[in-house]
Amino acid sequence: MSKLETPLTHWYWRQTGGLLIEEFPLVAKGTDNSPRWADGLIALGEPTEISTQKDFDIEGLDVIVVQTKARRLGMNLMGQCLFSLTLVKQLRPKLAVSVALCTQDDAVLRPLLEIHPDCQVVVCPEDLDE
Repeated sequence: MSKLETPLTHWYWRQTGGLLIEEFPLVAKGTDNSPRWADGLIALGEPTEISTQKDFDIEGLDVIVVQTKARRLGMNLMGQCLFSLTLVKQLRPKLAVSVALCTQDDAVLRPLLEIHPDCQVVVCPEDLDE
C-alpha cells in the first residue's frame, strides 16, 4: 500500500476492529491471469490486530474488503470495490461487504455503486489520528 493510502485503511480498521490483513491476495498469479489484491481485508470477530500472515483462511468468517484511494471517489475505485467483492466471495466467507474508501465523495457516482447491496462508500475525515 502507499504512504497515502495506508493511514486511511488503518483509520477505517480502527472503526471496525477485527484482524486487518493488508494487501490481501484475492487471486493468485496464473498462466493466464495477473494476481489481484485488496488494499485490506478485515476479518470481523477476530482479535483486533494487524496480521503478518497473508494467506489467512476466511472461509466461514464475516469480512470487509477494503479498496482505498487517497482522492475523490472515481470509477476505478468503484470497479475495484465491486469486483473485489465478487472475488472474495469465491473464498467462501460467511458474509462479505466491500468498501470503497476515499477522501472525497462524488454525488453522482456514489449511488451507482451503492445500488449493489454489499458495496458501500466511506469517506475519511481530513484530520486522521494516525
